Amino acid sequence: MYKILYNLSMRIGIYCNREAKKFLSIEKAFLLCLKEKNITPQIFDSLEQIGDVDVLVVLGGDGTILKVAIEAGRKGIKLLGINAGNLGFLTEFEGEQIKDAVALLCGGFDTEKRSVLEVCVGKNKYYALNDAVFQRSYSPTADDNVVAVTVEIDGKKVDKFVGDGVIVSTPTGSTAYSLSAGGSILTPNISAFILTPVCAHSLHNRPIVFSDNALMRIVRGEDGPMLALYCDGKYECVLGANDSAEIRKADFGVEFIKNGDSNFFDKLLFKLNKWSK
Repeated sequence: MYKILYNLSMRIGIYCNREAKKFLSIEKAFLLCLKEKNITPQIFDSLEQIGDVDVLVVLGGDGTILKVAIEAGRKGIKLLGINAGNLGFLTEFEGEQIKDAVALLCGGFDTEKRSVLEVCVGKNKYYALNDAVFQRSYSPTADDNVVAVTVEIDGKKVDKFVGDGVIVSTPTGSTAYSLSAGGSILTPNISAFILTPVCAHSLHNRPIVFSDNALMRIVRGEDGPMLALYCDGKYECVLGANDSAEIRKADFGVEFIKNGDSNFFDKLLFKLNKWSK
């Protein structure tokens, strides 16, 4: 983490989840607080509009942040999330903490860079802040809906996973789908990724934590259904027989604005308790 002090030339943008009406009142309150500080932000309604700002304040839950994170990371824009949704692992403030969020922006703040996955399939590249999921592509004509996936790390075979597929997760995504599938929780500052099998047909297939400097290769077997790739929950493509994907750490990250008093384990305990209700 490092601290950035606010200056009058800092450009602030706002991206709001307008599909959820509850965020409109939060946006109105946030704009009012900024006006009191003589700050005029840019308001973006689409990914294509995002640019020419130093900080992007995202009014929405984790899904909204994931929607804009890669675009912001590529452009070097820092993110601050304000939540009024359910869990909000990626958000720094709740909807009722608008004044605290503005005070943080105006008083200086810490930042924390999160790693991003780069997934190459043929000539195409896809990116994920949370996870890349390789799962069986369901077909009503398939005789067998179990998929076989062979995984290599730095040219060495790790294992052959037979089941519903595998999840490759960043530390950020370790509290998402990977956690639901039995994967470990990684702290955000650890330089590692995690491979988590999904409903494996062998009890010896276990989650594996590996260095984020490694190159992973995933190969679909000759038999069984095709393998669908989802990055941060978004469908990207299908891998056919003997197709492969290469996964590495992207050459850019996503930088989040953090409250100096923020504690990962406090937030984790609060969110997990909320999740379990």
